[in-house]
Amino acid sequence: MNLKNFHIAVFDTKPYDRIFFEDENTKYGFSITYFEDKLKPETVQFTKGFDAVCAFVNDLIDEQVVKCLHENGVALIAMRCAGYNNVNIKTAHEYGIPVVRVPEYSPYAVAEYTLGLLMTLNRKIHRAFNRVREGNFSIQGLMGFDLKGKTIGIIGTGKIGRAFAKVLQGFGMKILAYDLYPNAEAANELAIEYVTPERIFQESDIISLHCPLTPENTHIINDETIQKMKKGVILLNTSRGKLINSKALIKGLKSGKIGAAGLDVYEEETNYFFEDQSDKIMLDDTLARLMTFSNVIVTSHQAFFTREAIQNIVETTLSSCATFAEGEELKDAICLNCNGERSCPGKKRGETCKINLKKE
Repeated sequence: MNLKNFHIAVFDTKPYDRIFFEDENTKYGFSITYFEDKLKPETVQFTKGFDAVCAFVNDLIDEQVVKCLHENGVALIAMRCAGYNNVNIKTAHEYGIPVVRVPEYSPYAVAEYTLGLLMTLNRKIHRAFNRVREGNFSIQGLMGFDLKGKTIGIIGTGKIGRAFAKVLQGFGMKILAYDLYPNAEAANELAIEYVTPERIFQESDIISLHCPLTPENTHIINDETIQKMKKGVILLNTSRGKLINSKALIKGLKSGKIGAAGLDVYEEETNYFFEDQSDKIMLDDTLARLMTFSNVIVTSHQAFFTREAIQNIVETTLSSCATFAEGEELKDAICLNCNGERSCPGKKRGETCKINLKKE
């Protein structure tokens, strides 16, 4: 197939996305149209005449959108991210629309950023920076603690969780971990002890979330689990916002149970993250409250944001589109038959199914 006749609609596009896509597309010659709007029920009408849509983490590809994509002739959904909790996989399966993603773009990008949040919160670098800029050179109230000898609990030991454990090796910390599918090789190589979530909550000085969002782990951090934690625990989330019940987090911060929180994601981030909202009144009272705490850092879902990661994302996405257009096997397709479950017998731990869905 002449790839110039394969039309791709890229939604939620930022200037940096276009630069990387245009550069990579010199290898393929796809016809690409860029939309600044997110893909959602109000914008799905723009997909008519396209062969594929490329979407991002805060696009909404629900049942209604998938149905409209099918009616508009769209035959492929390409997620330029690892997560796909915003896609109705079941409906896509019913309409025969494969969904591809980028299962690995740069796990070290997220792991290194998570470490940056931890170091900043612990040593209060953000507060020191602001003080000195205002001529205040006092270090009162900026005391942190040595990471050496402390216990960190990692929930989710996929590629990113393991990469985070690896960058922690030089700190002399005890690493506890929980995963539905414990990785024996990683446990041996990285001195990880797999334990129950309860032990992580009870024993960890720091807890870091690196698991995909599922119905089972939504709000895994809640009033009940926070009460099990050590007083003063540092909580880090560079995974998905809905892993944390934000109102419970606020209560934990106010009581001192949670000593600090580093959040690169937020459960209701869709209308805020990745956008310039500086000239608007914030209507989300929960997010506004979180941003008032001096021991909380909120960033706009940027943990993945390195040159290497964006390059890998674009390369994988366009490669998947080319593979689909040419009727070949899709190695990065989410298993539609098992609704994306990692326990699917058709794939190994940590891999996506290799299903063969060809364009008609």
